[in-house]
Amino acid sequence: MKEIVTIQVGGFANFIGSHFWNFQDDLLGLAEDSQADPVYRNQSLNMDVLYRAGETQQGASTYTPRLVSIDFQGSLGSLSSRGSLYNSAPSSDPLHISTWTGNVSRQVSEPHKKNLFLQSLYEEELEKPTSSVDGPHKFKDEDLVECLQSGVQFWTDFSKVHFHPQSLYEVSGLYVDPEDFNNYGIGKSVFSGGLHGEEITERLRFFVEECDCIQGIQFIVDDSGGFTGVASDFLENIADEYSNTPVLLYSARSPGSCTRPMNRNDSILRSLHDAISFSKFSSYCNLIVPIGSPSISKSKATTTLNINDENLFHCSGVYAAALHSTTLPLRLEPPGPAVESQYVTGALDFNRFVTMLACQGRQNIVATLDVAMPAPPLTGNLDQHSFLESLYSLTPELNEDAEDSQAVESMTVHGALHAGGNRASILEVKDSISSAYKSASTRPLFSHLSAALCPLPIPLPFPSMFRNHVSQSGLLLDKPISRSQSRTSLDVHSIPMAARLRSSNAVLPYIEKRLGNLRKLGIQRGSPGTGLLQSWGLEKEEVEDMGEVLSKMVQALNPRPEESSDSD
Repeated sequence: MKEIVTIQVGGFANFIGSHFWNFQDDLLGLAEDSQADPVYRNQSLNMDVLYRAGETQQGASTYTPRLVSIDFQGSLGSLSSRGSLYNSAPSSDPLHISTWTGNVSRQVSEPHKKNLFLQSLYEEELEKPTSSVDGPHKFKDEDLVECLQSGVQFWTDFSKVHFHPQSLYEVSGLYVDPEDFNNYGIGKSVFSGGLHGEEITERLRFFVEECDCIQGIQFIVDDSGGFTGVASDFLENIADEYSNTPVLLYSARSPGSCTRPMNRNDSILRSLHDAISFSKFSSYCNLIVPIGSPSISKSKATTTLNINDENLFHCSGVYAAALHSTTLPLRLEPPGPAVESQYVTGALDFNRFVTMLACQGRQNIVATLDVAMPAPPLTGNLDQHSFLESLYSLTPELNEDAEDSQAVESMTVHGALHAGGNRASILEVKDSISSAYKSASTRPLFSHLSAALCPLPIPLPFPSMFRNHVSQSGLLLDKPISRSQSRTSLDVHSIPMAARLRSSNAVLPYIEKRLGNLRKLGIQRGSPGTGLLQSWGLEKEEVEDMGEVLSKMVQALNPRPEESSDSD
């Protein structure tokens, strides 16, 4: 058994994680549902890779994500930090502390109330409706969808999943407004200050030590604010304590955070924040995937999705679907006596996955993430080449036209359909992708394909974002189904997905921008950001070392190093 531990740090990372775990929860439920499509019962996914089995003190069996989630105190909404399966923590009421004899004042805030969706989950688990003056509650699916579409405040507001008491960590005692917790420096001391670092590390250790053979850590961080400082210290600690465990880092930024107006000082702070955070991350993980398109609503995604960039509930759903698909090879059962090749192909373990994308000996690998959601049909009016052209990037600041003879990629296609709506076989997917690359103008040095019959299920608490020409099974139709611009999870039950991680020099502008800003604003004589970096506890030598790290990354990717740009 080779397990993966997941870490989510920061608000947007937890929004992405909430959707990600909802997808897994739906797959688990559909696999046990005798009325569901048989493809879900033969999905050939090993969910034990992500989940741990346990039991409560009352002996009830549990199956919870192997997860450490970190966010602000109060970010869990109506959910307790101990989850909802296990007993509550012992009372910390100061009136019960026998060693204190002085006066006690108490300030109590009203707990957040469960929204309509969470109420419906609670009553469903009780297996009987809760009585009220108006009689039993009756929840309509339409009302639940509407409640989520207009009223999500916390990532827990749309979470279907039960969590282990060791999973949810709230960072307390910051005494700073979340809006001001907006840069690497302000979060730098959180992990090492007080007991936060010890407590967070102990939570990770709990999950790692019960693994039979941990294969890797998938780490999602909100890189737009102070949680980058928390994450970099945490990653350094992981590198020291689990040096042989590969780390795949998704550095995520919501589209809304990319468009806020900035004055000159804010611009300097943001540029140095991006450069320092990226340099730190690249030192402590094996593979970095930056995600955070400045505007998904202005990308090719609009052909199939109707997205509100400012709505975290919306845009995090796209990133979560992409993460699910790109990491699917790590959970696929290899074909063999127990798994027929007609269901899956291309299973990988974590180490081989990372090593493959580091082909040609490139270090500190930065991969781009492309997705097609839903993926187009394999046959019909669309030619084979258009399947590749349907992919759009979720990684910002790329050279879209870059040609790299050393490019390496991992592509995942699952739930693929033909133009008539019939499910495509694994062999048909392989032949179609192979044909698409043969007709493409540029080809990667190496491309690994993972394919599965099982599509991406769309849980009820998923944003109403599908265009009106997306069918119930995710097939893209020539004519709209309804007048409504957006279709909900009640209209679209599953979708075919295609996602690709690519290691190539297309990411050069992303790295060069951070290197150029670090030199101009923090390293060169008279740099305007020197004082800011010192306030973050970074000495000149350490900043210069970061510049060297970024410079080597540029040199490894740049086919013409003498023309390397320091542009900002």
